[in-house]
Amino acid sequence: MQGLSVFAESAPLAIGSALLLGVLIGSFLNVVIARLPRMMELEWQDQADELRGDAPAERERFNLVTPRSRCPDCGHAIGALENIPILSWVVLRGRCSSCGKAISARYPIVEALSGALCALAVWRYGASAAGVAAMVLSLYLIALTFIDLDTQLLPDSMTIPLLWLGLGLNLWGVFATLQSAVIGAIAGYLLLWSVYWLFRIATGKEGMGYGDFKLLAALGAWFGWQLLPAIILLASVVGATVGIALILFRRHGRDVPIPFGPYLAGAGLLALYLGKPLSGLFGLA
Repeated sequence: MQGLSVFAESAPLAIGSALLLGVLIGSFLNVVIARLPRMMELEWQDQADELRGDAPAERERFNLVTPRSRCPDCGHAIGALENIPILSWVVLRGRCSSCGKAISARYPIVEALSGALCALAVWRYGASAAGVAAMVLSLYLIALTFIDLDTQLLPDSMTIPLLWLGLGLNLWGVFATLQSAVIGAIAGYLLLWSVYWLFRIATGKEGMGYGDFKLLAALGAWFGWQLLPAIILLASVVGATVGIALILFRRHGRDVPIPFGPYLAGAGLLALYLGKPLSGLFGLA
């Protein structure tokens, strides 16, 4: 990519630019995290109305752009100066300028995390196609993590494009060979699909959602089948540890589901930076 040549000549410039860009995109990710599940819910309602033969419900246009961001308590429209990533939250001391209600610290956290992971991607892979791809994957995984934490959903509109993007990148072997990526996508889906059905047959309950299958398939498409054992092991161990801790220390009910997507996403990020050592643990490097 010739457009990246300027940044390739200066690592500090490239990393700093990635940090700034990541923070800016992180602000948009907050919108995606908040609105995409609601957009899905409205779409399901419209589909249900259509099946019942009812007229579509009239409602305010709602998407990632419209309406403008506003305070959920008083409806105050967020102005441009109140929407500067991280800085506005700090200046406003985490409160709405109109009604004084607290603004969740998640907003600056998502922005800072996005910036940090984008900077890390360019530090690790440089101002290259792999560096840009690593940034994109990191941002996707951040959004999927918080959506799953909020709603226990992993939207097809995000997981499936992520899978195809991984396969597309590996046409040129960016992170794995194409053959390894295709096998990884197939194996990733079938692994969790098999676990799901074995658990359902044994207990009569659903242990995870189909979105988890698709996310692991996407990670298989990005990194190849060799990293799937490490990703599954890391996600399972951390997920089990956190689940037990929640039950013991926060009285989290045993029947209350715990989303698995965030642990898959975390394991995917580790695979992005520690791929060879992780696959080496299983003799698959």
